[in-house]
Amino acid sequence: MVKQVTTGSMPQQVWERLLRDAPLFILDVRNRDEFERWRVEGPHPVPTFNIPYFELLDLEGEEEDVTEAVMRGVRAQLMEQLPHDRPILAVCAEGNTSNYVAEGLRRLEFDAVNMEGGMEAWGNFYYWRPVEETERFSLFQMVRPARGCLSHVLVSEHVAAVFDPGRHIERYRELAAAMGARIERVLDTHLHADHLSGGPALGQGDHIPYHLHPYDAIHPMDMLPARIAYRPLEAEQTFRVGSAGVRVLHFPGHTLGMVAFLIEDRYLLSGDSLFLESIARPDLGGKAEAWTPLLYDSLKRIAGLPDETVVLPAHFSDLAAGDENGVFHATLGELKQRNPGLLKLAEGEAAFYDYIMANLPEFPEAYVEIKRANAGLASPDARKAQELELGKNICAVGKATEGKR
Repeated sequence: MVKQVTTGSMPQQVWERLLRDAPLFILDVRNRDEFERWRVEGPHPVPTFNIPYFELLDLEGEEEDVTEAVMRGVRAQLMEQLPHDRPILAVCAEGNTSNYVAEGLRRLEFDAVNMEGGMEAWGNFYYWRPVEETERFSLFQMVRPARGCLSHVLVSEHVAAVFDPGRHIERYRELAAAMGARIERVLDTHLHADHLSGGPALGQGDHIPYHLHPYDAIHPMDMLPARIAYRPLEAEQTFRVGSAGVRVLHFPGHTLGMVAFLIEDRYLLSGDSLFLESIARPDLGGKAEAWTPLLYDSLKRIAGLPDETVVLPAHFSDLAAGDENGVFHATLGELKQRNPGLLKLAEGEAAFYDYIMANLPEFPEAYVEIKRANAGLASPDARKAQELELGKNICAVGKATEGKR
């Protein structure tokens, strides 16, 4: 919780406040292009104002106190825009310049805190929530709100399987340890393009098998085989995690090797085939025309599963799609009534094809390099990894009402 006269706020505290829709105002002092690319957001609208730090701060000399310069800039430009009835969260890229801003605001008697670590820390923040807890198994969702990335951990009889982990693999070890379980396998639904997978590193570091469909063990543009150790997944393959059963379903379209994992014939880890608000984009391999019919067939087969199937995707595009606890899920029956992509299936393959082609978002060039890294064809250092993962994921087609984005 953001409190009066504290000097900094961790992403966890900020998120809990956003989830509760508690009063908050965000002052973002990054450059405008960075702000437009991504910002601190929650499931409810948050008043936010962006002014670049260099526009706010006008030092009169090298010896001037920076906080005094901030105060002068605020008095001259922001007094009418800033509230006195709620905390102000100051945000920058790494939490350094915004610290001066927060201090200047406090001296002007605003209730202000700094986002410690800035947008870098916000982008690396994860939390987990239970999806289901029974006597035989527990299923958890790991959420990375800034990126819109979701991963899942299945625990049963003190063993765990991790699905679609992000690169910050210590979070999954923490969850398993909190449940008194050891991770015995790690699996990716596909070769991810929007974020760096933690699957290979978690498998290698913990000496456990990493699973991937072999069709995704080839970079779709470079046409080079992956240089990572993996065990191939097959359609209709089954395995157990403790006493919980898991079935592999092959749903090509987003990638050729896209799979979903059906847990206990009830919980569908749908990867990037089906989202809560949309469906997969089939162009990230550079073959939208060829892969769209595959996606159509795959979604038809998904739609044939029982309506009570709980869909747990690998991404979301709208924080408001989560429930009151910040869990992202819906039954297949619910999605059949409201998901634009599933509704389009009823119009036939030709109409579906036209819908996809009309609603493909801009292709992010970084996704090519991310796929290389996930295939072991490139090895970005920590700074490069941070750069590659800037901004939200764009793995879904745009909504029909939005057109191209």
